Amino acid sequence: MDLLESYDQVYLHFTVTGLGGTAVEPGAPALRKALAQLPGCVAFAGNPLRVSVRFDPVLFWEDGGAVRSNLPFFPEIAAAAAGLGIRDIRTSFAQWYGKAKHRAAARRFPFVDPSDEEKKAHAATLAEVAAAHGLSLFACCQPALAGVSGIKPSACIDASLLESLHPGREPASRRKDRSQRADCLCAESRDIGSYAQPCHHNCIYCYANSKI
Repeated sequence: MDLLESYDQVYLHFTVTGLGGTAVEPGAPALRKALAQLPGCVAFAGNPLRVSVRFDPVLFWEDGGAVRSNLPFFPEIAAAAAGLGIRDIRTSFAQWYGKAKHRAAARRFPFVDPSDEEKKAHAATLAEVAAAHGLSLFACCQPALAGVSGIKPSACIDASLLESLHPGREPASRRKDRSQRADCLCAESRDIGSYAQPCHHNCIYCYANSKI
């Protein structure tokens, strides 16, 4: 934390799905506990525009003959973000890569992957909720949602935004990050993380460390 405080600007992505503490995200904090961390994040960043909330991923699964989802948690998350002056919220539907499918099968988690048309309908609802709270909703690497009103494609590392927020207007690279997926619009950046690092949240949909 002391190291981060030495920077002129810190931009935070805060992920919350509403499923913390469940079998889906056993090591993550429950919804209210997670949201209680948001004011501190805004205070640390020094500007609510330097915090983006990620309602990511949106999940569906079978339970008792019905299809469940974390979509019902979105209104509370959107309200909490807007109440702190945060203006950007990002989302995406779970992408079930091989590692994630393997983990789900091992835990007998009956995930459901809706059709593109169903995802568009759900995304339209999310956009309406976001707009009602004055939030801009961005979709991360979701070409299937193109054309859904109220949703913009996300550049989670947005060079233009970072430049505009920086106190010294320091320039950021505008080149596309070639290490990311084809549909990713993020600017070139340096990743200090590693897939070799364990994460104790142990989320069932994670596509990172398969040993977790």
